[in-house]
Amino acid sequence: MTSEPAPPRSSLAGMDPLAAGQLRRSRLQRLRDASVRDAGEMVRRPEIPEPRPDRAQRLAADVGGFVQQTPERPIVMLEWREPIARELEGLAALPEPVDPARPFVLFDTETTGLGTGTGTVPFLVGIGKWDGHEFVTHQLLLPEQSDEGGYLDALEALIPPDAVLVSYNGRTFDWPLLVTRYRLHGRKPPAYAEHLDLLPLARALWRHRLPDARLASVESGVCGVQRDHDLAGALVPGRYLDYLRHGRGTLLRDVLAHNRQDIVSMALVLRVLSLELAPVATSGRSPRSVHPGDLGGLGRAYARKKRHQEALACFDAAMERLLEPRETQAFESIAMDRARTLTRMGQRTEAEGAWHAIALEGGRHAAWAWLHVAKHREHDGRDFAAALQATDRARALAERSRLFGQRVRHVERDLARRVPRLRRRLAAAAA
Repeated sequence: MTSEPAPPRSSLAGMDPLAAGQLRRSRLQRLRDASVRDAGEMVRRPEIPEPRPDRAQRLAADVGGFVQQTPERPIVMLEWREPIARELEGLAALPEPVDPARPFVLFDTETTGLGTGTGTVPFLVGIGKWDGHEFVTHQLLLPEQSDEGGYLDALEALIPPDAVLVSYNGRTFDWPLLVTRYRLHGRKPPAYAEHLDLLPLARALWRHRLPDARLASVESGVCGVQRDHDLAGALVPGRYLDYLRHGRGTLLRDVLAHNRQDIVSMALVLRVLSLELAPVATSGRSPRSVHPGDLGGLGRAYARKKRHQEALACFDAAMERLLEPRETQAFESIAMDRARTLTRMGQRTEAEGAWHAIALEGGRHAAWAWLHVAKHREHDGRDFAAALQATDRARALAERSRLFGQRVRHVERDLARRVPRLRRRLAAAAA
């Protein structure tokens, strides 16, 4: 017995209306069943443990911390103590001064990503504070993302309203990210008095002798800190996500060690700034161990803030260190900064003498220095003939550089304007 052939799928024309409706419904049901089956295959993901009441206790046991109860949810906290004395009085003399009498709160975050948007969660915040002659680091660890309300409560309790926040790139990343989390919970972020970010200072002071301005480079090259088996920052988000999947807090031990060392290193950098560098601005003296290039960088930082007297003290101290043994390139660069500072301070006679000394040295900045000598002789001394003599020396050096394929275009442009003007003024004075 043979069955009747199925009607063409492309058309239901000519069929009984009741049979055609049944056929449409059966096709639609088959499509629905297939889509449900396919969707079930597509949504298979690794199993994530459900939230458990004892999750915070398990995490605390895995990382060696304790459970901190908050008005909302429990979090995990760790506490460490280091014998680092609080000697911060010199910070009042920094290019961006801070009040050393205020409580200092050093902070650093570890996050689930590198953005500052709502999708990035700071799951670990390290807070460093001084307690007498001890430096105490508290680490706040988020057991689950649903515990964030309690996490923010505990963080706010560690930041007094008169605090000086200290961070390393925290002004543009860490703190804005924390502010975002508070606002997502409908709360105001913690109040504070001042914020000292160490990254701009590190770039100004130590970029001349370090490969980069990362905290790991600064702590090694300036503070003598050597990390053993440190976790790379790029691996931190993955460690926390693995912890959320598997519930093993031991995955976060390396993250905690990395964060703790960041906090301690910032404390050591503050002491270097306070005890070794900042005193130069007020007394003109610093330990002999301080690199002269660091003093030059500090002087330039003061100059950018128009604190010329402090800048001059730093440049003088740096040049004194560079005389024996003589480091020509560094000496010339700092000598130029010193001469510019004297000019800006209005000390014309001293400034002309400083430029003249650079010009007579005959280094790579000699042509430019001769132009500054000409400028002072023209405008301060009104000696147009002597100013022309200085431009002749600058032209000779510029022409020699051009013969060797190293044109000094800024000198040539200045000469093109200055020489005709000086000749006109000299002719007018002689008439």
